[in-house]
Amino acid sequence: MDKIWLKSYPPGVPAEVDINEFKSVGQMFEKSVRTYGPRTAYINMDKGLTYSELDGLSRDFAAYLQSVLGLPKGARVAIMMPNLLQYPVCVYGVLCAGYTVVNCNPLYTPRELEHQLKDSGAEVIVIVENFAHVLQEVLHNTPVKHVIVTGLGDMLGFPKSMIVNFVVKHVKKMVPAWNIPNALRFNDVLARGSRSELRPVEVTHDDIAFLQYTGGTTGVSKGAMLTHGNIVANLQQAHAWLKPFLSEGGEIIVTALPLYHIFALTANCLTFFKIGATNLLITNPRDIPGFVKELGKYKFTTLTGVNTLFNALLNDPNFAKLDFSSLRITLGGGMAVQKAVAERWKQVTGTPLIEAYGLTETSPAATINPLDLKEYNGSIGLPVPSTEIAIRDEEGHDLPIGEAGEICIRGPQVMKGYYNRPEETAKVIMADGFLRTGDVGVMDEKGFVRIVDRKKDMILVSGFNVYPNEIEAVVAMHPGVLEVAAVGVPDEKSGEAVKIFVVKKDPNLTAEALIAHCKENLTGYKVPKLVEFRTELPKTNVGKILRRALRDEQPQKVAA
Repeated sequence: MDKIWLKSYPPGVPAEVDINEFKSVGQMFEKSVRTYGPRTAYINMDKGLTYSELDGLSRDFAAYLQSVLGLPKGARVAIMMPNLLQYPVCVYGVLCAGYTVVNCNPLYTPRELEHQLKDSGAEVIVIVENFAHVLQEVLHNTPVKHVIVTGLGDMLGFPKSMIVNFVVKHVKKMVPAWNIPNALRFNDVLARGSRSELRPVEVTHDDIAFLQYTGGTTGVSKGAMLTHGNIVANLQQAHAWLKPFLSEGGEIIVTALPLYHIFALTANCLTFFKIGATNLLITNPRDIPGFVKELGKYKFTTLTGVNTLFNALLNDPNFAKLDFSSLRITLGGGMAVQKAVAERWKQVTGTPLIEAYGLTETSPAATINPLDLKEYNGSIGLPVPSTEIAIRDEEGHDLPIGEAGEICIRGPQVMKGYYNRPEETAKVIMADGFLRTGDVGVMDEKGFVRIVDRKKDMILVSGFNVYPNEIEAVVAMHPGVLEVAAVGVPDEKSGEAVKIFVVKKDPNLTAEALIAHCKENLTGYKVPKLVEFRTELPKTNVGKILRRALRDEQPQKVAA
């Protein structure tokens, strides 16, 4: 395969990376701790944790798992919490001791949590007490033997930790009653671990670092086996892409997306730790005014997010008043970045919104736009170093440049497979090692890839393919629109018709005005036939709009 994308690489970005520099994530952690010891690694609720302090705490946690609980190498440890200082302590402790992290979304229903704990075989769970009542419901049906409970304020230091935990529990009533016999307190675990031995463990590229569960939007949630080799490779790839543009040891990255999601986990928690950055952890990014207030305290240099988050920030009146003089990189992933949002972001912050693309199955980075891009270009960028992208047809044959087909990825960051699901693995990983993404895209002559859409989201109108991304991008250009999702609904005449669900920015916006706007910008068969206004749209835990949830509803008549 001719790697035509290499000629479009920014100066200083190599074609290949050395994935053997580190044999494990733990080895990378040790190097950063030695190099950046006194620097602040993570900040949450105004409390900072240095690289050296994190080293000590994660060591104590690891020693507890190894010496007190006696977990064998490879044991699964589930972590269920929002962005708190406890998260990196647990993750690095688990990985350095040779165990496997199972990330759990704190907003899981009992059914979802039970499935993941059973499927992964997790023996230990660290959970924020706000969600302990959910665990209590299903614990007896899971293999979990040890429950470690933490409060939101546990690592904020005296007296703040006591105040925060008291307010959360007794004033805001955010901790529903729970009762789990023999549950351990996180701070007690660290104290006991500090008096326990931690024996070195041999961890290699083949060991599983994360059982990272895919969103489950296409059926039952599956655990992607991401090895230390996969994660190290993706860290090397992301670092190679960033290196010409960032200063090592001097960055402050805003981490609003949850660390239990693969995007923030690899991009923020791990990659920026590798370069000595400070992660500003936002515990509740849904509180936009609170988030903006937090941003006002720091000279942040990098921000990652999804389109809906950027859109929400732009629509907060205080966001534009922030000091963006230090901001150099804004990276969007997880869903398509809309042109209207990207243009407004550049206008307000002076920094382009750079789109990247990846999947849980690719650890996740697969393509990124050049970081010296001046304007939004509508593409998901170029394959990262040591990565190949092929555009293939249904039979798995490569298609010529400019022709739409399934985006397929091969590289050292592609998962080992789905845990205990060889049939599902065989469906997505081809004989030659390429991973089927389920996304339809095209590659141009310069190697830039554009997503046309998810295969399953494509709408068929009278035999014509209609891609929701295109409809949504056009509708989002209307100044009266805050958010939009386009789906196909059954139609007697055309088989399917386009329906849009819209959250208004302008309360006076009508369906007629939107359809007129679409007629100006879209060919006839692509124009939405139905418009429904909503106060909000269903989203995943990282803010990605769930078209499936909308599509599963019965089609309704036009509502003005």
